Amino acid sequence: MNRRKLLSLLGMSPVLLTGTSVQAQHTEKKAPVSKNSSQGKLTAVNPKGTPPSIQLIPMAPRLDGLDAKTVYLVDTGFHGSDTLLHQVEAWFARNMPQVTIVFRRKAGPYSEDDPKLWKEIKEKGNAVIMAVGH
Repeated sequence: MNRRKLLSLLGMSPVLLTGTSVQAQHTEKKAPVSKNSSQGKLTAVNPKGTPPSIQLIPMAPRLDGLDAKTVYLVDTGFHGSDTLLHQVEAWFARNMPQVTIVFRRKAGPYSEDDPKLWKEIKEKGNAVIMAVGH
């Protein structure tokens, strides 16, 4: 397992990987260090890091309405999201019967891609509602 992930799971800072343990530093007796001495040099790690650059993606064009359109309801597998989407499906059946609703379960976990489903939606669908949880 990656040491950084292990420390994170234990609630400890990855900064602990940069040097000797705190206990070892306290037990050692060191002589006072002058300003010109190389022994007083410390190495620090910036906890913020360097964020990756962001590529902006424009929003999809908006529809004028949903009459005679196909709306895909995509369940990502989050607990209870299928129940929510079936309620949305029932609402459309009662209130907007002219809208075609297609319920699909995305393959794999939320973070993985499902090219087959995305291709189907691009070819046959006009809109998507995804239940991603939280």
